[in-house]
Amino acid sequence: MSQNFHCGRFVLNAERPLIMGVINLSDDSFSGDGLHGDVAAAIEQGRRLRHEGAHILDVGAESSRPGAHPVPAAQEIDRLLPFLEALRNCGAPLSVDTVKPEVMHAVLSAGADMINDINALRAPGALEAVAASKAAVCLMHMQGDPASMQHDPQYSDVVAEVAEFLGERVAAAEAAGIPLNRISVDPGFGFGKSLEHNIELLRRLDELLVPGLPLMVGMSRKSMLGLITGRPATERVPAGIAAHMLAVLRGARILRVHDVAATRDALAVVQAVEDY
Repeated sequence: MSQNFHCGRFVLNAERPLIMGVINLSDDSFSGDGLHGDVAAAIEQGRRLRHEGAHILDVGAESSRPGAHPVPAAQEIDRLLPFLEALRNCGAPLSVDTVKPEVMHAVLSAGADMINDINALRAPGALEAVAASKAAVCLMHMQGDPASMQHDPQYSDVVAEVAEFLGERVAAAEAAGIPLNRISVDPGFGFGKSLEHNIELLRRLDELLVPGLPLMVGMSRKSMLGLITGRPATERVPAGIAAHMLAVLRGARILRVHDVAATRDALAVVQAVEDY
């Protein structure tokens, strides 16, 4: 099946891994990179990540770290729209990280090319918002919600349960009118998972692959890396590179990262060996 990923104004070749650069406009970020609504700084960061080699830019204005609480939709929209306008012609798809259908409508009207939804379009009206556009979507697995998801996550088989959930959400999206070539899926590392769950997901990541659907992973600076290395978020770049390269070797095709240049260089080495 074709690995062409239709992403708003763009068609991306996902046969090779793509790098999604993270821009965080929230006040509260697990990784310490929240820009507290400083749109000018976000625009500058977006341009820098694009220059470093990001194939997609992913901007969000609401934190999804463990224990985070929602922010008003109007605040998200006020922060996101100027960013979208400024980066509209950067040459890469613009993805918006949001769970709110009203925010989805606003950013899609403003030209967003993708919706990255940690809630997998489960909010009433979310499926319809994306289906009415040409935008791509990433459907992510999360057990619980950000406020409580890390209290005591439980699975009998984390890989099987994540695969079942993602399959159900892909079917719901397709039934709502979103074609498969606009859908990607994300197992949701760190979203309602213990360290053991995260390691098992990474170890068996290839079991989540669906032909034609790019698998996204995002482990950049996350607490799972801190638990393994003992390092704070700002010192987890090498660990994140290692985790993402392991994911690529198991079939991941979109890497959502803070550190684009380092990821690009690591990918170049992996690809040189794979292509030899």
